[in-house]
Amino acid sequence: MRIGIDVGGTNTDAVLVDGMDVKSWHKSPTTPDVSTGIMAALRAVLDEGKAAPGDITAVMIGTTHFTNAVVERKRLLGVAAVRLGLPATKGLPPMVDWPGDLAETLGEHRYLIHGGNEFDGREIAPLDEEELRAAGKDIRAKGLRAVAVTSVFSPVNPGMEERAAAILGEEIPDAAISLSHEIGRVGFLERENATIMNACLADLAAKVVQSFDSALAQMGITAPFYISQNDGTLMTAAHVAKYPVLTFASGPTNSMRGAALLAGAKEAMVVDIGGTTSDVGMLLHGFPRESSVAVEIGGVRTNFRMPDVLAFGLGGGSLVRDDGARIGPDSVGYELTEKALVFGGDVLTTTDIVVAAGLADIGDRSKVADLSPELIETATTTMHRMVDEAVDKMKTSAEALPVILVGGGSVLITRDLPSASEIIKPDHASVANAIGAAIAQVGGEVDRVFSLEGLGRDKALDQAKEEASTMAVNAGAASDTVQIMDIEEVPLAYLPSNATRIRVKAVGDLEMQS
Repeated sequence: MRIGIDVGGTNTDAVLVDGMDVKSWHKSPTTPDVSTGIMAALRAVLDEGKAAPGDITAVMIGTTHFTNAVVERKRLLGVAAVRLGLPATKGLPPMVDWPGDLAETLGEHRYLIHGGNEFDGREIAPLDEEELRAAGKDIRAKGLRAVAVTSVFSPVNPGMEERAAAILGEEIPDAAISLSHEIGRVGFLERENATIMNACLADLAAKVVQSFDSALAQMGITAPFYISQNDGTLMTAAHVAKYPVLTFASGPTNSMRGAALLAGAKEAMVVDIGGTTSDVGMLLHGFPRESSVAVEIGGVRTNFRMPDVLAFGLGGGSLVRDDGARIGPDSVGYELTEKALVFGGDVLTTTDIVVAAGLADIGDRSKVADLSPELIETATTTMHRMVDEAVDKMKTSAEALPVILVGGGSVLITRDLPSASEIIKPDHASVANAIGAAIAQVGGEVDRVFSLEGLGRDKALDQAKEEASTMAVNAGAASDTVQIMDIEEVPLAYLPSNATRIRVKAVGDLEMQS
């Protein structure tokens, strides 16, 4: 049996699953120390599911810790941004487009070194090891413990970054070194940004992993635990300690993966309605569609994989104004049980509307008995219009698709939507995020520019597929279950040598230890 946990800003959700069957589930408030909330959720699902700690074979955890840290500008390390690219790349220094407060928090320690490659792997300039060692000595003198190394076109040829890491490791033995070719995609500044962001989270990553490990140990669970990535797959605890940015947006991703399982659908729209906001995304082959453009995190443009999700201000705690014509984006959030009318408060929320309409049994309905039928109808219509417009924005064609409703606020939608071929509200929809974590698979991805002259398209594709499959196996997938889920080819017509960008994603089932 597996346990899936999703640690959100408000609630910690947990489920116990046996195969694909949900045995028990629980929602509890997220606690400041994290461990206490996780232990409460674990204890509840084990007791209700009549399972012992020794019955658990794996624990999967989704967390928002790292995203919140960047957004809040808290618990971040100072970072030495080392760029290998001179004599090119001088015009725009590292962190040039960062918000001033975040750049100041990280220290704006910039080091430009001779090196880098062209798109086909040829050198722009040899790596200047003397410059690099001098930079390493300066970094050590400043007491910095996090280093981000970015080289031009390193996804094509990572050799210079790997050599730079070896040299910096000699000069700063205790430093946490992040390499851009392991994190971002082709696209220099965005990849560099993602690498710097990953480096600044090194301390927090170690502490979060230790906190999760401690909570499981106190519960007597000795099974390995894994962390959810933002592409719907898993990574080991050691992996998340090294690549914390890959957890960004894993919450909506888990919800979409859980929705796909619960509804038995692989091609559909998913609407995850929480307490404050809703997330809308599209399922392709049972996985969230990935964003094809640069995504901003905390005001910083990045280009590592992220789900293509639209967030808008509708949730179970959203405020209702103007006789129901205006809803949100502000919300009472986790204070719903104190401030909503049905709980004795004085704030009109969307939850009050659905209770007054007789569509949900939450709180005390008598406290909303005096709401007018006109107000209830207007607010209900507004909620459905907001969801329908969001779904329509995220669709790639005018064709109606199934819409799967999940999340604790899914009770708000009770009517058909013009953009939907059908509305699906599966069992256990309120904990779809934890279910998505519990059933997650393991993946590997390659995103590189290949020169097809002399190599040929078929050999380039085979090489990319093999590399992606190997990465999935190295991440913990059972080799006999690995499948190629997605292939993308983009010919780069403005470059010589018949250059083509190839992206391949491989996914397999987690190999369980006996």
